[in-house]
Amino acid sequence: QVSPGGLATLSLAWLCGPFAGVTFRFASYYGDHMVLQKKPAGAVVWGYGEAGANVTVSLSKDSKVIMKKMAQVEEHSGTWKVVLAPTDHGGPYSVMAEQEEPKNLTLRDIYFGDVWLCSGQSNMEMTVSQIINASKELSEAPLYPYVRVFTASLIQSEVELQDLAKIDLEWSIPTAENLGHGNFSYFSAVCWLFGRHLYETLRYPIGLVESSWGGSCIESWSSGRVLQECGLTGEASRSGAPAVTSPTRGGCSSSCQPSTGAGDCWENWTETDLGITVEENSHLSRVLIAGEANALVNTDLYNCTFPALIADWRRTFHAGSEGQTQSLFPFGFVQVTGSQGTDHGDRNRCSEPTADYGYAPNKRMPNTFMAVAVDLCDEHSPYGSIHPRDKQNVAYRLHLGARAVAYGEKGLVFQGPYPTKVVVDGARGLINVTYGQELLLLLMHDRIFEVCCSDRPQLSAQEPCQWVPAPMVSASSHAVTLSSPGCRAAVTRLRYAWAEWPCEYRQCPLYNKHLLPAPPFVIDSALRTG
Repeated sequence: QVSPGGLATLSLAWLCGPFAGVTFRFASYYGDHMVLQKKPAGAVVWGYGEAGANVTVSLSKDSKVIMKKMAQVEEHSGTWKVVLAPTDHGGPYSVMAEQEEPKNLTLRDIYFGDVWLCSGQSNMEMTVSQIINASKELSEAPLYPYVRVFTASLIQSEVELQDLAKIDLEWSIPTAENLGHGNFSYFSAVCWLFGRHLYETLRYPIGLVESSWGGSCIESWSSGRVLQECGLTGEASRSGAPAVTSPTRGGCSSSCQPSTGAGDCWENWTETDLGITVEENSHLSRVLIAGEANALVNTDLYNCTFPALIADWRRTFHAGSEGQTQSLFPFGFVQVTGSQGTDHGDRNRCSEPTADYGYAPNKRMPNTFMAVAVDLCDEHSPYGSIHPRDKQNVAYRLHLGARAVAYGEKGLVFQGPYPTKVVVDGARGLINVTYGQELLLLLMHDRIFEVCCSDRPQLSAQEPCQWVPAPMVSASSHAVTLSSPGCRAAVTRLRYAWAEWPCEYRQCPLYNKHLLPAPPFVIDSALRTG
């Protein structure tokens, strides 16, 4: 059962554009057909008006006013903001804003539900028309009229801004046209499929906001606070970054007026490159993120910059939404394959997005979830092997994480098997790896496990390794036995699937019975000797 606490708020704190003077209007990302965040949070509604003027915001259903809120336009910003009383999911509603002069603004066909932000790079930008079985997915779009979609435009800015400068897709009921508008344009396939899965589970409205920029590095989505926390200052913080400095299709802004919503997801691709247990009356935000973040820029700091970005967005959303967004709102991301033939050696690329833990949630990244997709490579993708077309499995695995972590669904398995114990049998040249879940063995593999050989009993994380293959020799329901014939010295580290292209499509050796792949891992400390 989905936790009754539900979701509360998604602050679009980085969806920003120029201050628009004194014209009385809603902020740019409010519109007909939108989804506002349901209770237990109060949805934030804001806009612009004449400084000092009083604004009345009313919520109506079936032509009956059921709620009124008042606000005054602030002198310094020219903005007004109200927090609606927490409202259960459903609709349709109308939202009317009235200023002292006889002028009304009305939003129609408004629903309350959960709102998720989908952000990241080109893999999040890929539209439904670019993925496998695209025609079927597009033809089914009208079956989900209560999954509403919105896309911000690609606009860059050197400074933090107030509101969206431009919109690609205003709040819309899904159609084949707006889900498959063009390559790397609106609307995101991962976002759509993820939201559709959630709707099928929750059976109430889902709002999806896409804000992605292909090729952008994580620094371009981060505030100065994040960069300083990770030792990046001045030119070092942007060195090697694309022309985008602060993409406001998601633009980095801690000063923006936020809306409210449900969550965040970022798809972190290992080419470098959102879940929380819901309590009663908790206020949440969700993010899903995708991209090939930092393949070339500050790669050694990604294990700092990514957790710091999550923490910074949480602080910003919580403050900007008048506390309606929970201070530790859920954040989901994807770990997938990179480009075929790319080798980045000993760098901990697979664990960098998880702050070197190799899994999520963890102590440095609470209330997060990761979908592992290292087995969904696509050698023949017309968009390059860095852009695999199987977004269905990506979205499915993401939604499992959201259900388990964000919605608190008990007993739901959302991640693949992870080692609980590794024992080195030096006398026999064997390594026994025990897993916490029952294993589904698809094939034996000679090179996907590797060991580090060293005459020293322990190596620091910075010291290079002599990595050699550790072929799989046998497997049982919860364990794998490896051979280490190439190791004449002591085995000090073990790693699995530590490559940009660890296996062919859905052909990594280890899964669980739910067909979720075992994630890459590296054990850096001295292994137990048996």
